[in-house]
Amino acid sequence: MNFNEKITLLHLDVLKEIGNIGAAHAATALSDLLQKKIDMRVPDVKMVSFNEMMELAGGSENVVVGIFLRIEGDAEGSMFFVLPVEQANRFIRRLIRDESFDFSKPPCSELGLSAMQEMGNILSGSYLSALSDFTGLKIYPTVPGLSIDMFGAIISIGLIELSQVSDTVIVINTSIYEEVISDDEAVKGHFFLLPDPDSFESIFKALGVPTT
Repeated sequence: MNFNEKITLLHLDVLKEIGNIGAAHAATALSDLLQKKIDMRVPDVKMVSFNEMMELAGGSENVVVGIFLRIEGDAEGSMFFVLPVEQANRFIRRLIRDESFDFSKPPCSELGLSAMQEMGNILSGSYLSALSDFTGLKIYPTVPGLSIDMFGAIISIGLIELSQVSDTVIVINTSIYEEVISDDEAVKGHFFLLPDPDSFESIFKALGVPTT
């Protein structure tokens, strides 16, 4: 299956709707974790080329905080959640109440690293749970891994297999808001969804959305 030729705006709209449902679930979990009102939104979902994906992350050599996991079950693939270092710092500082925490100055505290991994668990688990509910497929994440590295190095794991059948990936843009902060202060990250070659067909067939 050639993803480039088969994915349409209808498919992306379906993924955006699923993303917003997952975001609502994640916001509830993050609100409980932070003990304050959190809102999450998925402003858009789009297909981008590998080069455009690199640009979204600030370039392949830009250092980011990345959470990587494998998707297993009836539809397999890789998923990455990527935040600029300053955005990740802002979120984790609020979470652990330590303004000195800085991902760019290792060694980082175990508390901060665990908090970031827990955020990855919540976000990925909520999105995949919504996808599983919609499709009826059994889809579940592996335990997320956390990296602070150049974006190109982090994402290369998932590109090896995908590059054999496509030169595009799905980007699910995500914004996390606290009740008391403005739009400009939202924590904004990107989910990169890299399905294995046969997984898209399984997902959209289960959704009743044609791929031909």
